Parts: sequence; C-alpha cells; structure tokens
Amino acid sequence: MARAPLLQLSGISLTFGGNPLFDGLSLVVQPGDRVALVGRNGSGKSTLMKVMAGLVEPDRGERVVPAGTSIGYMEQDPDLSGFATLGDYAAAGLPADESWRVAAAGEGLGFRPDAPVATASGGERRRAALARLMAQAPDVMLLDEPTNHLDIAAIEWLEAQLQATRAAVVLISHDRAFLKALTKATLWIDRGEVRRRESGFDGFEEWRETVWAEEDEARHKLDRKIKAEAKWAVEGISARRKRNQGRVRALAALRAERAAQIRRQGTAALELDAGPTSGKRVIEAKGLTKSFGELPIVRNLDLRVMRGDRVAFVGPNGVGKTTLLRLLTGETPPDAGTVTLGTNLEIAVFDQARARLDPEATLWDSLTNDPLMRVSGSSDQVLVRGQPRHVVAYLKDFLFDDAQARAPVKSLSGGERARLLMAKVMAQPSNLLILDEPTNDLDVETLDLLQDVLGEFDGTVLLVSHDRDFIDRVATQTVAMEGQGRVTVYPGGWSDYMAQRPAASDPAPAPANRPAKPAETPPPARKADGLSFTEKKRLAELPDLIARLEAEIGKLAQLLESPDLFTKEPVKFRKASEMLADRQAALSAAEEEWLDLETRAGG
Repeated sequence: MARAPLLQLSGISLTFGGNPLFDGLSLVVQPGDRVALVGRNGSGKSTLMKVMAGLVEPDRGERVVPAGTSIGYMEQDPDLSGFATLGDYAAAGLPADESWRVAAAGEGLGFRPDAPVATASGGERRRAALARLMAQAPDVMLLDEPTNHLDIAAIEWLEAQLQATRAAVVLISHDRAFLKALTKATLWIDRGEVRRRESGFDGFEEWRETVWAEEDEARHKLDRKIKAEAKWAVEGISARRKRNQGRVRALAALRAERAAQIRRQGTAALELDAGPTSGKRVIEAKGLTKSFGELPIVRNLDLRVMRGDRVAFVGPNGVGKTTLLRLLTGETPPDAGTVTLGTNLEIAVFDQARARLDPEATLWDSLTNDPLMRVSGSSDQVLVRGQPRHVVAYLKDFLFDDAQARAPVKSLSGGERARLLMAKVMAQPSNLLILDEPTNDLDVETLDLLQDVLGEFDGTVLLVSHDRDFIDRVATQTVAMEGQGRVTVYPGGWSDYMAQRPAASDPAPAPANRPAKPAETPPPARKADGLSFTEKKRLAELPDLIARLEAEIGKLAQLLESPDLFTKEPVKFRKASEMLADRQAALSAAEEEWLDLETRAGG
C-alpha cells in the first residue's frame, strides 16, 4: 500500500525579478526518502529548500504538509538573535527532560553549548543549527550544506546519525563522499526544471551527461527542422504559402520554441599560472614545535615538501591546521625548531575566512582596488597573470554576469564568494598555493574543475580540507594532526591515510548522567559478530579501496614502462616512482586490514 507523501509541492512558480527561478515545479518527499538536492551555484537549491520549509512563499502553486507532520530545516546562515548561548538556541522548543539530545548532538558535532552567541563564529552558529535540528528529530529533515565547517570526525558522526534516523532527509551538499554514503534518490535543479532520479548521488554525473547529450541531440534536430522549414518558406511561391498558412504558423512556433530554450551555464574558466619555477625543496621543517599557553599545536615535527607535492592537512576543528600552515610559510614563528623556505617562491593564499573580500565593496571594486591586480591609470582593467583584462570579462570567466559586477560582495552566496576569491588568487602567478578550506560552498562541477586545474598545476599545493573525496583526488601525502601536538605524515590521500593509520579505539561510553536514548536511536555499539558500526562500514569500503589502489598501481606501472620517461621527464619519473611505492604499501595495508576485519566478522 502506497504511503502518503510527507511533503508535496505542486505547480510552484517563483520569480525574483527577470526570468523565473522555477515555473510549474512539482515534487514529493516520501517517508524514508534520502534525497540529494543538487545543481549549480545560483540554480536555486537553497531557495527551493526554503519553499519546502515554508519560509519562502511562491508566486503560484501549492505546498501541502499533512497534519501532524513536522518539517525541520537547517539553513546555511541561521539567525540566533534573542539567544544568549549556542546551547539556548539549540534547545529552544525542547522539553526540559529532553535537553540531553542537544548535549548528545553537541558532543558529536564538537560545538560548545555554553559559548556566547555574540562571539560565535559562522561555523559555530551552523553547528548549533545542526544540533538543534538533530535534537528536534522532525519527520522531514532539510539540510543546506550541513558539512561545511565540520571536521571529518563530526561529518562521520552526522553520517551515522542520518543513516540511523527514521526521518526523510533532503540534503544540499558539495561533499561527494557524504552524498554517496547517504542518498537513495537525486533531485537535480537545472535551469528552473527539477528532475528526479530514483538512485543516490553515486552515478549522478553519468546521468547528467546522458540528459545533456539527449538535450543536445533534440536541439540539433529542432535546428535542422527550422532550417528546412525556413528554406521552404523562402523558396515557395506566394500562392503555395497562402494555401499553407498553418505551416508558416508552425515555423513561427518552432522558432519560438528554440528561442525559449535556455542554454546551459558554462563552467568557470579556472586557470593557474605557476610563474617562475621554485627550488626543488620548497619547505624543510625540523623539530617544529608550537604551543599557545597550555595548548600544544605541534611537537618536534620533521616535514619536507618538494616541488610538485600536494600536501593535505587533516584533523579535528581547533587542532591547529591553519596555524601549522602559517608556521610552514614563515608567517608565524615557532617556539622551537626551524623552517627553511626554498628559493624563488611565489605564494598565493586562499583563506577560509575570505579575509581578502570586503562585504561592502562591489565585485568591480573588489578586483580593481586589489593591489596585486591594480592596473596603473585604469579603473576598468585588472592584471591577470601579468596581462590586463577588462574587469567584467574576467568576472564572466568565473560565471558572474554584468549586473553582478556592480553588486556588493555581501549579496553573493557562499559559492559565489568562493569563486570571487578564486578570481583574486588565480590572477597572480604563484608556485606555492595555500588552500585553506577551498571546497566550502562550491558546487560539484566547480570542484571537479578545481581538481583538474590543481592536477595540471606545475607548482606545489598545501591544502586544508574536510572533503574526503577531494583529498583523495588531489593529495599526494596527508599530514594528520591528531591533537596534543601529535602530527603524523602519510603518503597518499584520505583513503590511503585511513588504510595506514593505527586502528582507532572504540568510541568512549556516554556520560553516566545522560538519560538513555529511545530505542529508535541506539548509540553505536559492538554487535554479536565482533565488529563495531565503524568497523562494519570500513569492511564494506575496503574492497572498493583495494580495487582503486590496484587500478592506480597498474596505471603507474604502465607509465614507468615508457623507455624515454626517465631521460626526458625525470621529475615526472621520480613522482611516479614514489607514488607507485606509496600505493603498493597502501594496498598491502588495506589487504591486511580487510583480512583482519573479515576474520573477526566471521566470528
């Protein structure tokens, strides 16, 4: 028997001036749904989610929520006005005897309930909003970029909670690993139309390319038909045209149909210029030690970064990843140890705080007034990798239109601000690129392009990110900051680090004063088969990891078989040899880990 929808939109139309954002949109959310809501930055994902939440009233159409159904919404920028602490906000509306729910969510998310709202960062506010939603346990959870500003441990905790919940879940996220782990259906917003696919995010990109290919073929056929009909209209005699006015009207309709079709938005024109070649050794740290009061950031770290390396820094929020970057670039002095920078370095920084963006300035002024981009004597040109460009033309490379050029930075979405900062960073030649949380708010297509650009970049990259998939795609080594000053360097990306690190201990037991959770949300615990929830998940992931490592080893071995590689491209030969050794070690570790878990699972 079919179950009634928890949420239904019918014939929704919405216009914010100019072209309609949605027109005639309909969708339903069913019990048990796990839905990825995807689309380009600016396509209307957040607006649609606000319509679903009942916070934005459409121009036309109907929103139906059955009586007794609760809808919970976590927005990107929550309003905490009227609350003294983050905990007060998170617990609002909960019965006093259920306040443990906020404490449980706060523990998993790493936010401090007693932190004052007045001094809370944007990331802390968003974690409080997420804790509030999890504590309320609504029938439908609408989450807009929930993983932004969360560290990987908190992301994995949230992933487990959402997998266990009975609520329907609709997610907006750029985090591929998060979406693949959770979703069973996909809603794709593309030029005002919403398509639904009854399959999770894994495979979305192949589906999208198929849809676009079919669309291109249909457009091509329509163009050919218009051309044939137009030729008839020109060559036909007057009497014939008079007798076939229906055909003339049909031609006009075809042209109107073609004119009404909305072209797909292109991709941002991301490009990096490595500038002058740096020395072979980029950074050499020996015995690096730094503390702030009683809080150790790093103790006795030895790290060598060579030209062409892509180094990812991972660890919990607050562990000191940004501080370590500043230590390695010489911006912050160490308490002990030395940092030696290589020769001929040109450094460009993408900072997570977006400090180079003045929210009150227009996009135009933000670029033309930047000292690194200013063209002497010109108010409409910017210096891009040594060459002058018109400011609007350069903004269009990053998908901004003419009207946005004179708009203030504060009017931009999170993804648009990230693209604007990229425009600044990528305008200057650099051979050492510092990327501190670059993936926050970017859509999947832009992340793909950024990954490709970094792959072709001749310089060196230091990356801080909590996006596991992005780290896997980009990093050649991973620096794990484990707290209390412990820092360990692993070859490869996130999956390689997970395969090589010592086995994690079981989760600590819940505090004794916390009331027991209801049966529908049991805490993770060991099962009868001897594996914890985390270990079961790891066992399921290992075959894919092993297959990927085997494929990479095969490709690297094939590359190294080239007889001219060593003589013509010695740097590429060295990097490929190192990567081959790294992947072989990671494969051996993964196979041993799989064998251990499989043996224990079998009892």
